[in-house]
Amino acid sequence: QGCTYPCQCPSQPLQCPAGTSHVLDACGCCKVCARQLGELCSLQKPCDHHKGLYCDFSKIHRGSGICLAHEGATCDLLGKIYHNGESFQPTCKLQCVCMDGAIGCIPLCSDALRLPSPECPNPRRVKFRNKCCEEWICEEGAKENRFETAMAVFREDPAHKPELNNLQENCLVQTTEWSACSKSCGMGISARVTNDNPQCRLEKETRLCMVRPCDFPVEKTKKGKKCVRTPKPRQSLRFEFSGCTSTHSYRPKF
Repeated sequence: QGCTYPCQCPSQPLQCPAGTSHVLDACGCCKVCARQLGELCSLQKPCDHHKGLYCDFSKIHRGSGICLAHEGATCDLLGKIYHNGESFQPTCKLQCVCMDGAIGCIPLCSDALRLPSPECPNPRRVKFRNKCCEEWICEEGAKENRFETAMAVFREDPAHKPELNNLQENCLVQTTEWSACSKSCGMGISARVTNDNPQCRLEKETRLCMVRPCDFPVEKTKKGKKCVRTPKPRQSLRFEFSGCTSTHSYRPKF
């Protein structure tokens, strides 16, 4: 099935399974949930290119194909082998994907901090039977102290400046170097781990990166020379990633 214009996209917010990317369809119209390894695909239902998947139209006819992975290294987790681009769930709390020998995971359970409130002065996380993720419950305290305990959180002292809590004061900040770009050309992703946050909790941060554009000519080293000058595009360009385009144009050095 081909593209139809003008574009007509659903008005409801897009709801995709955990670990599934929002990608622009091949018609350039609407954001859709990316198809995963082994699933049927089409122009309107593209594969998840972030995981190195592509739509192979040679297997199935009538405008449909099947999502396959580009050649890449497999992943070994506790003796089980996963193919490049394959999604899997090692535990009920994690959704993972194999990306060319590296395993990336996202949590399926929320670790969000719940602050005390007048309605719930003593929040506590508990594990219920037959449920994977812990849930918040409001623990009943002494009735006479309930209101005072809750309001103490919201009490303001204008003469007292806010200070770092004990957790922040005792936190030894640790931050790794940014990893190498995930792609040798074109837009990729770089990651690092840091605990530089109010909870002093190790978290993974990601950012976009580009070593060079894929269509950028690489200057060869001249005879007798050890390096070449830093190349720079003649015209400014806009960065593009997953259907999004930067508002400003740049002339980066590569």
